[in-house]
Amino acid sequence: MKDINIIIVNYKMRQDIKQCLNSLYEDVEGDGLDLSIVVVDNKSDDNVDEMLKEKFPAVNVISLNENKGFGHAQNIGLNSIQATYHFILNPDTVFVDGQHIMKKMFDFMESHSKIGMIGPKIINADGSLQYSCYRFPLFWQPLFSRTKLGQMGFGKKINDHFLMKDFDHNATTPVDWIMGSAMFARGSTLKQVGLFDERYWMYAEDSDLCRRMWEAGWPVYYVHSIVIKHFHGRGSAKVPGIFKALIKNKLARIHLLSWFKYMWKWRTNHKYYIVKR
Repeated sequence: MKDINIIIVNYKMRQDIKQCLNSLYEDVEGDGLDLSIVVVDNKSDDNVDEMLKEKFPAVNVISLNENKGFGHAQNIGLNSIQATYHFILNPDTVFVDGQHIMKKMFDFMESHSKIGMIGPKIINADGSLQYSCYRFPLFWQPLFSRTKLGQMGFGKKINDHFLMKDFDHNATTPVDWIMGSAMFARGSTLKQVGLFDERYWMYAEDSDLCRRMWEAGWPVYYVHSIVIKHFHGRGSAKVPGIFKALIKNKLARIHLLSWFKYMWKWRTNHKYYIVKR
């Protein structure tokens, strides 16, 4: 059994994966961890397999014949290797130099056996904070996230609460859920609660998984002392507004569909798992 299985899903992000893996290999050098790295290609047709074979021959590549979404591809990678921990990682991430991030996450989980999953502090390319831990949302959250209603008055209060803007992001604490760009999960816990719900083609599967962790009694933590850089594209938000985005942006339509599926699934559960701040 491996210490850590790292799963990256690719869809036309070959250069991002190259940068991510270069930083990852530098990060783990000399740490003595038994790692597996799996890249699941969602029918990108970008020759990522050839690049990986040439530059990173130790990486396991799984090429899919059809793009069935992020959760489906991640589940294939999660099931491909037996590991004590699984690290769900976006390709547009970079490990900060000299931080030994993988070792820190491994050691944190080894020291906290009751925690099911952790997420690192995430920063933007310029070093500024990227909000990556959240409270579970209300039904109307997209309205506040995608329109000017979330920038003023009651709407801003709702949006800020969802984004945990009232929380000191230089503190380690249990949180309702963490962004799916970097999720470090205990393997035995995933076996208990299940993997990603594949009813979500993309979006909402990260919040859903964290909810199931909490329901099964496994806390989810945000760990401020472990930092990863994320070049967050927010593809579904490139067209502002809800109605305009639904017309012009396919990812926005996918996001809203996942949202309705998520809210229907958890319609009878409106509790927060951490103390409201």
